[in-house]
Amino acid sequence: MHSLYDVPAPAKLNLFLHVTGRRPDGYHLLQSVFMLIDWCDTLHFELRADGGISREDLTLTLPADDLVLRAARALQAATGCRMGAHIGVHKRIPAQAGMGGGSSDAASTLLALNRLWRLNLPRARLQAIGLALGADVPFFLCGRNAWVEGIGDIIRPLGPEHELPHTRLVVVKPEAGLDTKAIFSHPLLRRDSADATIQGFAAAPYQFGRNDLQPVAQMLCPEVDQALAWLATKGLQARMTGSGSAVFAQTAHDVDLNDANATWQTKMCDNLRLHPLQDWVLDEEIKG
Repeated sequence: MHSLYDVPAPAKLNLFLHVTGRRPDGYHLLQSVFMLIDWCDTLHFELRADGGISREDLTLTLPADDLVLRAARALQAATGCRMGAHIGVHKRIPAQAGMGGGSSDAASTLLALNRLWRLNLPRARLQAIGLALGADVPFFLCGRNAWVEGIGDIIRPLGPEHELPHTRLVVVKPEAGLDTKAIFSHPLLRRDSADATIQGFAAAPYQFGRNDLQPVAQMLCPEVDQALAWLATKGLQARMTGSGSAVFAQTAHDVDLNDANATWQTKMCDNLRLHPLQDWVLDEEIKG
């Protein structure tokens, strides 16, 4: 039995994000496609026999009680597992970016500890645990790019007929972050986009639709506007991912990033067809 794992936690981009309505409880109804990219955090897991859960920050200082620790404790609580883990977190995905870094870390924690602790929980059980941690966590557990609806709780993995073609992307995270609640509560947010179809999306996946949160985000955070404008000088049509503040553009070639604002995080990325840990959960399902 392995007692040590190093695992990736990939970021996601929203290829589009439409707000189609609002429920009586205030939650917004969304449509989106979530796409995995190769901008990844790395998590290191070492088995602890004493049941303790500890975390070591290998780059940035993380909040005292982050999603990694909460995911580990939630898996212990759900299974009664008496084993523990020491977790090293090498953060690369920017925070407050709309790229799902914290949710992806939580998902990779659930996948790694499910294997390290030999729990053999199927994907559906892990997703139920993940949903209690954050709305995006179940996506990172589904193993592949997905069509997402509802309040983010309806996740349909894209089948072979709608598989996203490989592409290069420029991703830019301005220094300023954005408060998701401030965007969703803004009176000027568009909330009446027509329902899209997966067939309409698949006809032009990298040009389809828009991000309905982007106009409000540009009002609240001038740096989003500046990043979009900088990418336009490269001849690229960019849009924001999630609730921002990161923006991205598809490109046929590598882009010179040296003249970007020095406070921004910029990276050339590739999209991923599958989550790097996809086979782990499939193995557990077969065993189960």
